[in-house]
Amino acid sequence: MKKALIVWGGWPGHQPGEIAALFRDLLTDAEFEVEVSDTLEAFADGEKLKTLDLIVPVWSMGEADPALIRNVSAAVQNGTGLAGCHGGMCDAFRTDVEWQFMTGGQWVAHPGDNGVDYEVKLIPSSNPLLDGIGDFRVRSEQYYMHVDPAVNVLAITRFPVALGPHSPNGAVDMPVVWTKWWGAGRVFYCSLGHEKGILEIPQVNEIMRRGLLWASDGRAEAARRIDP
Repeated sequence: MKKALIVWGGWPGHQPGEIAALFRDLLTDAEFEVEVSDTLEAFADGEKLKTLDLIVPVWSMGEADPALIRNVSAAVQNGTGLAGCHGGMCDAFRTDVEWQFMTGGQWVAHPGDNGVDYEVKLIPSSNPLLDGIGDFRVRSEQYYMHVDPAVNVLAITRFPVALGPHSPNGAVDMPVVWTKWWGAGRVFYCSLGHEKGILEIPQVNEIMRRGLLWASDGRAEAARRIDP
């Protein structure tokens, strides 16, 4: 049985407890042994983290002891997967650049705030993870991100929809879903998920389900790389 740790907290407007419960249910249905914690001290035991198949952060706009971040980073480099969504992963610790480097991006704006109607477009990729889902529209925050150029982009959205100081730059395609490696560990991110209802949209729910499972397979992939 695979083991996962979900850690939730931070800004309550992102409904971290509710979203953690949704992720717990997805993983339980996939026959994971799931631990859920509402404290960052869950990252204190670095050796324990290295035994996990998956870490799921659901923690927005917080501050963390750099030692705890280093523990997560070391575990992922060792093969533990990391997967999450929205501000719960890529606006978790704004002052920690190692976290941002590991996760692949950082939120910087959501022009128009909540309630923007925009398209999420799936793109061809070397990773068939989202095959068959198809493009869809969502009404929520449209995340403008600063993104690691090394990520493998699986879905995009086009800016601008809501006008702002970014608009004179013209149309840009912003990553919504991506994967990357951090050492031997798989990292998965989806910028959708401002509230639980967004994650209950069938396409978004399936994206997250697949992403969580994909990230959790990193340890097996790392073993194959060492001993094919």
